[in-house]
Amino acid sequence: MPFPPPPNLHAMAVLALTAVALVLFSRKNISLESSSLFVLVALAVGFELFPFHAQGKTLHAVDFFTGFGNEALIAVCSLMIAGHGILRTGALEPIGRFLAKLWRKSPKGSLLLTLLLGAVISAFINNVPVVVLLLPVLVSVSLKTGTSPAPILMPMGFSTLLGGTTTTIGTSTNLLVVAVAAEMGLEKFNMFDFVVPASLAGSVGIAYLWLIAPRLLPQRKLAISDSSARIFTAHLAITQDSPVVGKPLSKALSLTDGKMHVIALERGEGNGIMLLPDVILQAGDHLVIDDTPENLKEFETILQGTLFPAGSEDTPIDDDNPLHDDDQQIAEIAIFPGSRLAATTLDSAGFVDRYGLMPLALHRSGKRFQRSRDKIETIRLQSGDILLVQGPRDRIAAIKTTKDVMVLDAIVDLPYSRKAPIAMGIMIGIVAISALDILPIAISAMCGTLLMIMTGCLGWRDATRALSAQVILIVVTSLALGTAMLTTGGAAYLGALFVSIFGNASPAVVTSALMMLMAIFTNIISNNATAVIGTPIAASIASQMGLPPEPFILAVLFGANMSFATPMAYKTNLLVMNAGEYTFGEFLKVGIPLVLIMWATLSLLLSVPLWGNP
Repeated sequence: MPFPPPPNLHAMAVLALTAVALVLFSRKNISLESSSLFVLVALAVGFELFPFHAQGKTLHAVDFFTGFGNEALIAVCSLMIAGHGILRTGALEPIGRFLAKLWRKSPKGSLLLTLLLGAVISAFINNVPVVVLLLPVLVSVSLKTGTSPAPILMPMGFSTLLGGTTTTIGTSTNLLVVAVAAEMGLEKFNMFDFVVPASLAGSVGIAYLWLIAPRLLPQRKLAISDSSARIFTAHLAITQDSPVVGKPLSKALSLTDGKMHVIALERGEGNGIMLLPDVILQAGDHLVIDDTPENLKEFETILQGTLFPAGSEDTPIDDDNPLHDDDQQIAEIAIFPGSRLAATTLDSAGFVDRYGLMPLALHRSGKRFQRSRDKIETIRLQSGDILLVQGPRDRIAAIKTTKDVMVLDAIVDLPYSRKAPIAMGIMIGIVAISALDILPIAISAMCGTLLMIMTGCLGWRDATRALSAQVILIVVTSLALGTAMLTTGGAAYLGALFVSIFGNASPAVVTSALMMLMAIFTNIISNNATAVIGTPIAASIASQMGLPPEPFILAVLFGANMSFATPMAYKTNLLVMNAGEYTFGEFLKVGIPLVLIMWATLSLLLSVPLWGNP
């Protein structure tokens, strides 16, 4: 078939901006929020300066901001808050306890059950709290059994993505596709309209994750088992010959190039002196310091003092009397989306003072920031970062209950709030009311959010923290791009171009090709952007081929959910990547076969007319 003639100038401009957006969304060094806002502003300013008129109507710049009130965005935000309520109350922790016990008896069977549970729960709850629940369980079992968690963490993460594909509320991607299709006048999908093909394909994917994927991943030792970077507390006594006698504390700090971390100053046993930079040091003063043995010895040499172990100030440190840390533990903690530590630094969050833990190292996407090279306290944390921390046992136990971070070596005393049954009941109510068509999901989820707050499962601060500016902006921007493409004819042009290439092929081949295109896009750019941009194109293709639009819409929905091949394709991929210390190549190695398996299976299922008629 011949290629269609080029569209009007406005459509060409929108398509060019869409191409720019796809490039920006895939750039790791540019935040998704900034890229989204740039595209949104470009659309608004461009159409305000150069209005588009069609069929007696004008596309105004303000039309691009209607996404902030879109039903899908309200549902996404409400479900994010409700999911955070599940996380904060520990409502899923009984499942974690059950799995932890089962893993010790039958690892192979437990892996299958974990994959199935992760998939089923993620069909109704955002998969972030599901991954946050299962990660420490699997890591803990691996530590206890002396095995590597690397072969099981990635399959677990992918299983939650498979489960999220099965219902309209399983992922934000599904909600957006359904909402955009409904706005275009197409029949709205109900919650379980595509559960059968998605479940059948998901079962094939689960089998791959259970039997094959673990064999493709390495047996990798966790960084948590390495205690070489331990921090010790010691007393550095200022002697008469020390160069800082009669000098302010700031002088001692400057002599160590600011590396010395003084946590207290004692002048006589139990007599603490306020830590001020201009306090004058005297002979006999004790500086209480936290650091590695190497740095402590360096400070001793520079200040010409004498080191004593904490609690044994009568015996200097030497080979016969070494440092000790009897009450200390090392733990790995992960920063997850919605954590109060995300997008901040340890210094600005007052991490050491708030939690009483000392950060030893930071692990991010295959790169580790070591204390000797980087001051990790000033590095802005990201979702998925793993912190190696050390502190007293009671402090490690206390941080498990805060739900600000995820302690990866948590094996006992999993927090379970008395509000947990209420939170779980509210979530079940949200799903049931929507599934029974009593209320739309946006309304039922918003009611659930209000109940979460009224019953004390969440505070307002927790609720606002659960919202993601990144998700909100990418959704609104994607909806704006979709509106512009649809109104100017850009979507129709791309649809015609697609038909001209595949027009002589069967409908099954066209839907399969469309699904693969969406799968490629979702692993490079945002899955939400892929879904919203792809939906009007799918409807246009169906219209030009004279076919029902539902199979084409489902091809976009399924393809946009195949976020398996790259770690940046989905936010939980980053959590799993850091916890398992996976490389980009390992994601490709396991994810690409899963994409191909799901694509082939769903292509076959979509060729059956039954699934295209909701």
